[in-house]
Amino acid sequence: MGLTRLISAAESLPGRSAAMPVPLRHAVTGNPLQPPWPVGMQEAVFGMGCFWGAERRFWQQPGVWTTAVGYAGGYTPNPTYPEVCTGLTGHTEVVRVVFDLAVVSYADLLRVFFESHDPTQGMRQGNDTGTQYRSAVYTTTPEQLAQARAAAAAYETALRTAGRGAITSEIREAPTFWYAEPDHQQYLEKNPAGYCGLRGTGVRCPV
Repeated sequence: MGLTRLISAAESLPGRSAAMPVPLRHAVTGNPLQPPWPVGMQEAVFGMGCFWGAERRFWQQPGVWTTAVGYAGGYTPNPTYPEVCTGLTGHTEVVRVVFDLAVVSYADLLRVFFESHDPTQGMRQGNDTGTQYRSAVYTTTPEQLAQARAAAAAYETALRTAGRGAITSEIREAPTFWYAEPDHQQYLEKNPAGYCGLRGTGVRCPV
């Protein structure tokens, strides 16, 4: 069981200046995992618990150009997976999604986000407990931020109607995205029988 309270910067691990090595190409799409992105692409960042299944959910969406898993929302620079799992980096596991606005809208991705996990669980997702599994929407434009807040409000109404609790997702402008280790990138493509704890609520998001 991981740490279930968010730490302060003073409590965080120091991290390191050396960046994590990043594979040149996505194992599914064949596109780069690092910017610059082609013209017309936009970037979004989502945290939905364990990032393995979350990344697969997004790369399966039409219009998604590339995805990468990493860590965000905390303090420690260039953290490692074991460090993040202690809760002492402050980060949550996230997926960076680069998508073609001509094919898929941000609202479509918000629907995938809200319907693919339970955003009411606080510092856990299913049996995965700890601050690194908290739900988060990190936005890269003012329009995304407004859309995310509106979608959360609408979905919370739908969830309450279904007898569920309030949304606990962290929604704010995107902090620094730190890449996860190469073996975590597109993990379920490389390990089809690997763990996936994604479970939605069954409540439709009215975006």
